[in-house]
Parts: sequence; structure tokens; C-alpha cells
Amino acid sequence: MNRLLIVLAAVFLGAALAAAQTAPKRFGIGSPATPEQIAALDIDVRPDGAGLPPGEGTAREGAAIYAQKCAACHGSNGEGGTADPLVGAEPADTAPFGPEYERWRNGRPDVPFTVGNYWPYATTLFDYVRRAMPASAPGTLTADETYALTAWVLARNGIVADTATMNAATLPGVRMPARARFVRDNRKGGAEVK
Repeated sequence: MNRLLIVLAAVFLGAALAAAQTAPKRFGIGSPATPEQIAALDIDVRPDGAGLPPGEGTAREGAAIYAQKCAACHGSNGEGGTADPLVGAEPADTAPFGPEYERWRNGRPDVPFTVGNYWPYATTLFDYVRRAMPASAPGTLTADETYALTAWVLARNGIVADTATMNAATLPGVRMPARARFVRDNRKGGAEVK
């Protein structure tokens, strides 16, 4: 019985090796991505603003877009609904987690993470909104609509004035209240992202 198992295992291994050597390098499905297809997907925006597209928007413009495309999930004023709240700066002096927060909270109800108390970079807010919103049609907002919505959310959180214009030049200069609450990742050992 053992001898039979050894012979069967050897035959199976031989067949597997032969199949691996004759397998095609390409399987005949799909096609290489064109530079245009890659460019359409290469829309990331870095914290320093690299990757921000041309365009601009104000909080006033963003209010109408928000009412039409965002309020159903995030509430009419960003207070939250079926989706998370976007507006809220409490606690103002600490992150909404950790020992300092627990001392601040001192029995108060827990507060949610919002753009006003947790988000570290205005540029990555733009990036997230452009890629993921609205939830029913992600990636459909124009650059101008995304700048306007970003301006509206920032203005509702008291981070920029209602009259501020957000664009590739102004957005990287917005100082978010929670930026200092994040520690730069300076670990070494893997491939470095540049």
C-alpha cells in the first residue's frame, strides 16, 4: 500500500511539473492597460497637495451640491444620518480618543470622529471625496464639485471662511486642527514610497 502511494505521488508530482513547464506565460484574456487608462485611475492626492487637479470651488457653491448629493446620508448640516457625521470640532484640544480624551469626556457621551476633530489634511479630504463619494456613484464628482464640497465641509467645521476659494494652490495651505495629533511614519525596512 505504501509503495502504491509513493508511485502515485511521484506520478502526480511529475505531471504537475510537466504542466507547469508548458503553461502559457499569458492566458489570452484581457489586454495591457493603455497610458490613458492608467492616467484615468492615477488620481491620488498626497498630503502636500501633489496630484490636485485644476479647478476650484467655494463653500457657497458646495452648499447646493451637498444638499443634492450628500445630505441624504450625512444629514442636512453634516451632523450625520445613515452615514457618519462630517461636522463637529469637539474636543477642540485633544484627539477624540486616548487618555486625554477620557479626562476631557469625564462621563460625557462619546463624540464621533469628524473632519473637524480628526482629519489631518484638507488635501486628503479632497482625495477621499473625489474617489469615494457620493456612495451611490463614487468617482462621479467633477474637480470643481469636489473643491466646492471640500470648502463647504471645511467651512462648516470653522476651519476656513465661508468665502474661501479652494483650489490646488489654497487647499494645501489649510491647517487642519488635528494635524499635530498624527505622528509621521518614519519606520525603515521596507520599500520606501517617494
